[in-house]
Amino acid sequence: MADLSPSLSPATVAVTAGRPPHEPDQPLNVPISMASTFVAGGDREYGRYGNPTWSAFEDALGELEGGRCLAYSSGMAAVTTILDLVGHAATVVAPRHAYQGSIMSLADLEARGRITAHLVDIEDTAAVVAACQDAALVWLESPTNPALELADIETIAAAAHEAGAYVVVDNTFATPLLQQPISLGADLVVHSATKYLSGHSDVLLGALVVAPDQAELYDVLLNRRSLTGSTPGTFETWLALRGMRTLHLRVERAQANAQALLPRLEQHPAVSEVRYPGFGAIVSIVVAGELAADLLVRKTTLWVHATSLGGVESTFERRRRWKTEAKTIPEGLVRMSVGIEDVEDLWADLSTALDQVTTERTP
Repeated sequence: MADLSPSLSPATVAVTAGRPPHEPDQPLNVPISMASTFVAGGDREYGRYGNPTWSAFEDALGELEGGRCLAYSSGMAAVTTILDLVGHAATVVAPRHAYQGSIMSLADLEARGRITAHLVDIEDTAAVVAACQDAALVWLESPTNPALELADIETIAAAAHEAGAYVVVDNTFATPLLQQPISLGADLVVHSATKYLSGHSDVLLGALVVAPDQAELYDVLLNRRSLTGSTPGTFETWLALRGMRTLHLRVERAQANAQALLPRLEQHPAVSEVRYPGFGAIVSIVVAGELAADLLVRKTTLWVHATSLGGVESTFERRRRWKTEAKTIPEGLVRMSVGIEDVEDLWADLSTALDQVTTERTP
């Protein structure tokens, strides 16, 4: 298990965890171990079973989240590993608005008769608690993607455990700097480390963090990762760990930028609704329909039209351009991942585009 340091702030842990010991001639950073095979007699033996570079990343993220971490080749590899462990014909409770990869994986399993997926309004805590009674797994996102709804994780986790269900929380949007689901009762935390943890839009990586009291589950997941080969690339893992060293700086700056943009967005005539969960750097706005949203994302020069998020650059997209997005998401909803650029430059670019949207839709 990671050596948890409750006396240190998360910002300090992000910088210090997963490093070699402070001894003469030790490197400050764990080197990249480009090896598929290890000398026999130890814990690794072969490249699917472990790597020193993975261990450094896993120690750092595990300490930040308060559990034991396993790295995966992608966020989807982590997601599908969990769902694959759900028993035949069991029920999984999940948000109706969530990361599309998770929702599509649930739909695929249900279509093949493997599970029953029960999609709920995650903000209706009473309804979610009632749904937990027949569940084997309760899958939470908070904030949800892209509606930015918040779940009462602690209440739902308690109800799920009483019913004998496991609780997973996708913490990609919040990061462990803003929310630590294990402390609220989650058994597992999942990350697309591609996003905020890596932070530079150059890595595909996923991670699971297992609560300290779930040692057996950790062993099952470790063995499953080794068996299926859903292991991360060594260089990608090293890049992700390097990105995590500045996680607190990036999150603080991006969140400050997002919060500075909120009142300006709320006052702009092209924007009919602004959604923000109260923390983080993801903002969703609603403009006047599909055409207005498509026009907006084509009119900027700094803001990049892209589907991913959590990088240093500001990106946005109309989510309903994806046919699999929930029909309860407005056609004109644009999810914005606010980056770390100068906020005045961001607003100048965005407001110019919004002004054009207003002009072009005015008779």
